[in-house]
Amino acid sequence: MAESGNGNALKIAGAVILPNLGSIVNGRLTRNNLKNWYENLKHPSFRPPNWLFAPVWTSLYAGMGYASYLVWRDGGGFNGDAQLPLIAYSAQLALNWAWTPIFFGKHSIKGGLIDIVALTATAGACGVLFYRVNKTAGLLFLPYMAWLGFATALNYAVLKLNPTEEQKTEEKLQQATN
Repeated sequence: MAESGNGNALKIAGAVILPNLGSIVNGRLTRNNLKNWYENLKHPSFRPPNWLFAPVWTSLYAGMGYASYLVWRDGGGFNGDAQLPLIAYSAQLALNWAWTPIFFGKHSIKGGLIDIVALTATAGACGVLFYRVNKTAGLLFLPYMAWLGFATALNYAVLKLNPTEEQKTEEKLQQATN
């Protein structure tokens, strides 16, 4: 028997809301560290204004959530061809949600960079796996991948502009041996 339109709408809504849940928790952590920590760091010239991040992430989360629904629907749920793509999706979502506590919570710029590099690789694999099940789902990952590339470059630039005391000591030692 075919599912009702309401049943599908609820599944779509759940899939779209799920990735946004982490941003609700992480948004508070970010806001609590913007003025007292992040704003005191040196930033690259290409840093966007802070207000831009929330709508961008909300849009990206909605797109990836809808993509996950398409893969779940067309790939036979959690036990069919969608199983591996949905595992990759869960892994990249966990890495995505982990970035904020690492970067903003622990003030670990380097840890954030390590996380976002792993996230970008995992999200790329997820996008490819999604594409194999549903082309639209895979294509919905393209804006996300573009943003992750930008976010990775931003994280790297912030790291280079704000070396830790340990990094400064290592650089001085390297300069002394050259």
